[in-house]
Amino acid sequence: MPVALVTGGSRGIGAAIAAALAADGYDVAVGYRGGADAAAGVVAAIEATGRRGVALAADVAVEDEAAGLVSATEDALGPIDALVLNAGITRDGLFMRMSSEDWQSVIDTNLTGAFYVTRAALRGMLKRRGGSIVAVSSVVGLTGNPGQANYAAAKAGLIGMVKSLAREAGGRGVRVNAVAPGYIATDMTADLPDTTRDQILGATPLGRLGTPEDVAGVVSFLCSDAAGFITGSVISIDGGLAT
Repeated sequence: MPVALVTGGSRGIGAAIAAALAADGYDVAVGYRGGADAAAGVVAAIEATGRRGVALAADVAVEDEAAGLVSATEDALGPIDALVLNAGITRDGLFMRMSSEDWQSVIDTNLTGAFYVTRAALRGMLKRRGGSIVAVSSVVGLTGNPGQANYAAAKAGLIGMVKSLAREAGGRGVRVNAVAPGYIATDMTADLPDTTRDQILGATPLGRLGTPEDVAGVVSFLCSDAAGFITGSVISIDGGLAT
């Protein structure tokens, strides 16, 4: 059976992606840094579908832990066919007031962590001449956003990584794509002030926040054989916000 690893898979978009891939027939490893109970709940839902699931704790910003996450997935479930890079944090603040620590922590987790995990998983994919990698970027990586220079830089960097790796790995049958969600109804956006929410909705042609399932459906497609001729692409899932 195919195997997927979803980083940042214990809640929100990551949990929805894990559920969608399980529904598609994948055994799924749920990577997480905090929230063991939430990760266990995602695994229980995966196993309820008849698929195998495992929750694996790792800080992807630490090179050895990122590599260990890949090896633990393969030990528990088998070779990785689909890798979803969803682990991410925010440390928002205006550029001139942003601390070096807040800048670096976001880059380390959101971008360098994706590099570490991908490098560890890619070797096996190249050897087996197949696999799908999907990075969860953001509309902010395409448009920028006040107070999120660190987050935007990391998410834009993911897009550059995806496009470069797609060219490197395509000859071995490995597809590499990205999705760029807009404002999605998750814990990360739950505390938005009403005025900010109204501004976002007013600028979004579809007039609503997205759901984690909106993102999961596209990721599921990109991991499937139906997307077999798609690589190096960035698919916006933003209700038209960046149009």
